[in-house]
Amino acid sequence: MSDGLSGRQRSWGDSLAALCHPRVITMLFLGFSAGIPILLIFGTLSLWLREAGFERTTITFFSWAALGYSFKFVWAPLVDKIPLPILTARLGRRRAWMLTAQIAVATAIVAMAMNDPQGNPTVTALCAVALGFSAATQDIVIDAYRIESAGQDLQAMMSSTYMAGYRIAMLLAGAGALYLASIFGGDAGTYVYRGWMIAYSAMAACMLVGVATTLAIAEPEVARRVDTAFADPIANLRFVGVFLAAAGAFAGGFVIAAAPIDTVKAAMAGAMDPLLAGFIGEVLHLSAAIALAGGVAWGLVVLGAAPKRMLIEGYVEPLADFVRRHGRLAFLILALIALYRISDVVMGVIANVFYSDLGFSKEEIALYSKTYGLFSTIAGSFIGGVLSMRYGVTRMLFVGALLAAASNLLFAFVAIQAADAQLLTAVIVADNISAGIASAAFVAYLSGLTNVSFTAMQYALYTSLMTLAPKLIAGYSGSMVDSLGYPTFFTVTALMGLPVLVLIAWIARAAPVQQTAQSAAE
Repeated sequence: MSDGLSGRQRSWGDSLAALCHPRVITMLFLGFSAGIPILLIFGTLSLWLREAGFERTTITFFSWAALGYSFKFVWAPLVDKIPLPILTARLGRRRAWMLTAQIAVATAIVAMAMNDPQGNPTVTALCAVALGFSAATQDIVIDAYRIESAGQDLQAMMSSTYMAGYRIAMLLAGAGALYLASIFGGDAGTYVYRGWMIAYSAMAACMLVGVATTLAIAEPEVARRVDTAFADPIANLRFVGVFLAAAGAFAGGFVIAAAPIDTVKAAMAGAMDPLLAGFIGEVLHLSAAIALAGGVAWGLVVLGAAPKRMLIEGYVEPLADFVRRHGRLAFLILALIALYRISDVVMGVIANVFYSDLGFSKEEIALYSKTYGLFSTIAGSFIGGVLSMRYGVTRMLFVGALLAAASNLLFAFVAIQAADAQLLTAVIVADNISAGIASAAFVAYLSGLTNVSFTAMQYALYTSLMTLAPKLIAGYSGSMVDSLGYPTFFTVTALMGLPVLVLIAWIARAAPVQQTAQSAAE
């Protein structure tokens, strides 16, 4: 039984010594590789688009390009079960997919760099979607590697060094990219595409760190169940074909449903708040595309395009295992996962635009938000990792959620004050320390919920669920600011974190000691 979910305390010496474990250090570099893409879709891209003349509402809609993070569980079985020609035999299952995903991430970043959104925003959006898809695939493999390469006792510290590497990469993709864009381009109010092209090209080169790490590390040795349905290469190709057909149906359905959904939103806008009508309309829009994709996939399986056993082993059994192990608490746990990050994700999409609207330059934003924020988050993640080992993950899960929600109230205070660099820096530091503590505890918690027999699929499901609702709402953060103003917006995002505290307390009281997925697998 791990201390992480059982709440058993460890000594300070044991907790600190875990920082030097080789697998813990490895996660620093893999975290760096995972952290490069995220801001290139969110914060940095938002500032690029803002400088290029796009409105806040349009900018935040671009954050939906990262919805691949929220649907990665759909293709996680492919990553988990299907070997890649040549590479899997040479590198192993996890490293082969990791290398492929890293090359795809670098390629997508280069494609974004080569296109000026001011001239062709559609191409930028498509490249951002490709980046989100490849980055989400990399996350699937890195998460599976982390969980399989060490026991639950090390997961809290591995998540801490992962977050440290992640944030270092975010410094480069945030502050570094902004500095480069400023040096080779212009400051706020002056748009020069060349600066952003150089900045994004440099970020693509940073992915070489991940590639080198993947080639240097060893494949994890884990006793896995035999997946008989995925033993036939021809059947695997048919399964991939079904997935591609479903993905095409999703994209086609999304386009086809756009006009009818716009009509529905217009009708609802007359009976309710336009912002709420727009959100409901987009949920219906997404649901229609998902339903069409699911129907196409199921229909192809029924017609024999791929064996039903592959569908069962890839999707049904991981879900059944989760419900079987957690019983009636399963749905409460899923609700907690879905809501845990809602406060910081919804606020985070608009953060750079907020700083810009306060009158700060790209260099100042890079210094205050990215540089100071980086070191604060790294400190918070290590604090969260050590405290999680010392006092147990569940306690720190509650503390992290409380701090994350409370820190958004500080931004509401900043919004009603005159622009003050020292005040903004202090609030950013507090917010990032809180985020680091919460993230370290949450990653360790999710790792403890994962059965190594279904590593990639289950963890991908957790992290997909973790970001889906927050990112859907975050797409409207610009519209919310336009409607409510910054002070009220930040207060609302803080209140969004209150249900999380209730869920943590409820789950902890109902199951103070639960068997971990690792011990269940044994």
